[in-house]
Amino acid sequence: MWQFILGSTGFILYFIYDINSVRMKNAVLQKFFAAGSILVVVSLIAELYAAWGSCQRKIGTMTGFGLGGFLFLCLLIYTLFFALPFEETYCEENKLRAAYTEGMYGLCRHPGVLWFAGAYLCMWGMVGGWKQGIYFFLMIFWNYLYIIFQDLWTFPRTFFNYKEYQQSTPFLIPNRKSILVCLRTIRKND
Repeated sequence: MWQFILGSTGFILYFIYDINSVRMKNAVLQKFFAAGSILVVVSLIAELYAAWGSCQRKIGTMTGFGLGGFLFLCLLIYTLFFALPFEETYCEENKLRAAYTEGMYGLCRHPGVLWFAGAYLCMWGMVGGWKQGIYFFLMIFWNYLYIIFQDLWTFPRTFFNYKEYQQSTPFLIPNRKSILVCLRTIRKND
């Protein structure tokens, strides 16, 4: 039960971080993104540890889902922390700037949620169980609410070109054009 509380608190800290980034610009609250991330990761580790003892999956099933989860987790970390300039994105005081529209962010406006959902679904597939499923779906739900909030409130106030980005790039589900933009701009930046 406390895994639900820790993970949910982590997402609440993300919301506070975003509101602070736009409105208050308090230096202490600027650390809430990192604190929220720590809580989400600790809740995940605790959930996996708790589920491990009651896991009835075969080793092949666990390995397959585990590899999928690892792949999605790598994509998530790359998208959030390496595809964007880290200091400017997460540490500096928020000022009006241009939205990054290339690479992973040419694929869709919120590619991290795709990788987050993929990782959490694979981890659920790895350990199984309805109780674990509730945890994993709750975390995916929180993440989805968070990106809706960012898309409608935070990012239009943060990026001067966000309206154009919304018109040119899909919200969540990539299309043929956005996949080509992603592939072309990732190659250009390598």
